[in-house]
Amino acid sequence: MAANQEVGIFHGPEQNDAPQRGTGATTADKQQYPAPMGLVAQAEQYGAGKIAKSATALTGLGVFAGIFISIAFVFYLTVTTGAGAAPWGLVRLVGGIAFSLGLILVVVSGGELFTSSVLTSVAWAAKRINTAQMLTCWGRVFGGNALGAGLMVALVMGAGLYQLDGGQWGLGALKLAQHKLHHSWSQAFCLGVLCNMLVCLGVWMTFACRDTLSKALLLVLPVAMFVSSGFEHSIANLFMVPLGIAIHSFAGSEFFSVIGVDPATFADLTLSNFILHNLIPVTLGNIVGGALVVGLGYWWIEQNATHG
Repeated sequence: MAANQEVGIFHGPEQNDAPQRGTGATTADKQQYPAPMGLVAQAEQYGAGKIAKSATALTGLGVFAGIFISIAFVFYLTVTTGAGAAPWGLVRLVGGIAFSLGLILVVVSGGELFTSSVLTSVAWAAKRINTAQMLTCWGRVFGGNALGAGLMVALVMGAGLYQLDGGQWGLGALKLAQHKLHHSWSQAFCLGVLCNMLVCLGVWMTFACRDTLSKALLLVLPVAMFVSSGFEHSIANLFMVPLGIAIHSFAGSEFFSVIGVDPATFADLTLSNFILHNLIPVTLGNIVGGALVVGLGYWWIEQNATHG
């Protein structure tokens, strides 16, 4: 392939799976196995591929992604409950590694996650999709994620997981949910930006490899970093905060007697507080961090590197 046919400077995985023959590839080999596609071009295809899916597929895969991220938060709560006097940073690192299961499930098993779907901004910038298509995609995926998270809240409550470790699991969920409502609006927004920079950088790295194991391993540290540092993920919060609200509302007086806490301590765990003081600023921050900083940032650099 001629040099001017290669796409950009951010090269992805080698597409040549043929065994090495002698000291190098022949002309026929090069024709059969073209030069690797740039990562920005792969991101364009990634976004255009989402728009090509039906509304049912996008929403359904969104439901699965909401379930996967919720499962990851259940894992996080379980491994961090009862940590006691263990070092704060190490406990959060372990929890972050556990939470990485969520994005791994999304990428490997198949799911549409709002926070990574905002990378459709690259296809939009390349004029492969229009604004209405991009925003419709975001809305369908977000709605599916919310449905999946809500389903998991119902299942976790039905299973009584909040009673684990003498109720300490549920107490941890209550404290974490309440903490998320105590950020200022600007703080929640900035934490959302930081979070989705890491989520989208993790997904971006998966464009550089082809095998499933490599993709999964590449996702662990970016996710562990944002979780352990307390960054804010809108879809994770669609599970975590409603779970805290559900425990506060439905666990009953016996549960609060066992953990020795007055239910009034968590009176600010309400749906309106969640939407106004967390979900809106965090979602906007996630869009800025993923769609603008990572997606359009790399696209802009690619345009200037190629044509500047």
